[in-house]
Amino acid sequence: MWQRVLPGVVVMHSGRPTRRERIEAALMYAGPDAQLTGVEACRERGLRRLPADSGVHVLVPAERRPSSCGLVTVERTTRPPRPVWCGGLPCAPLVRAGLDAARRMRQVDDVRAMLSELVQRELCRPEDLMAELNAGCKAGSALPRAVLRELLVGVRSVAEAWALAVWRRSGLPELTWNVPVHDANGRLLAVPDGWLDSVALAWEIDSYEWHLAPADYARTVKRNSRLAAAGVVVVPTLPSSLRDEPDVVALELRAAYEQALRRPRPEVYMSA
Repeated sequence: MWQRVLPGVVVMHSGRPTRRERIEAALMYAGPDAQLTGVEACRERGLRRLPADSGVHVLVPAERRPSSCGLVTVERTTRPPRPVWCGGLPCAPLVRAGLDAARRMRQVDDVRAMLSELVQRELCRPEDLMAELNAGCKAGSALPRAVLRELLVGVRSVAEAWALAVWRRSGLPELTWNVPVHDANGRLLAVPDGWLDSVALAWEIDSYEWHLAPADYARTVKRNSRLAAAGVVVVPTLPSSLRDEPDVVALELRAAYEQALRRPRPEVYMSA
């Protein structure tokens, strides 16, 4: 039993089409010069922090006239990128695919999760993402633009974005994000989530669920111990506290800052 999945496209079985079949059907429907973009193009490249089911988004040159249909979004563009072939599928480059996905998301934390993963895994630079956003369609650009501003100051996760908002609420001096910290002998101690160099205060967002792998969390615990041994004031905070008790966390940060001011600053320094 064959079934029609899109106008002019059938699959040669009666069961539910697989993800791969839906993507291939969308590309066949859109035409030979179509390419996959958005969430599914990011998934094809191995990204994990993505919505579970978002349909299929394809790009076609502006002179083409296929329309969106069902779960397939067809976007005509005057800036078609050179496709990258992934598993036999023509895909938009990650910078373009990620922003095409972000422009259609409605929750800021979904945008943060995806764009942060791109940057954290060194698949894209924040500067390249911002340049692509400025060059592309302005519709839906507000959320990704706000998230990219966070990434450009060094924020690298959803939890760190929450932390940035809480730190600004605390009224303390400006924090530096994800900067290497060394001891007096030049040995790397850690790259804390947040660092206040004037008083040698480190802020760590401590939670297993916000790290990409179990080993990352174990490394966080070890680096906190190294920082403390070097005389750094370390403030560990759970993401749930940032979300649910921002005022309490702001008070804890101010108390830690006062503690750091009262003791002699240890001989540690940050590097670019």
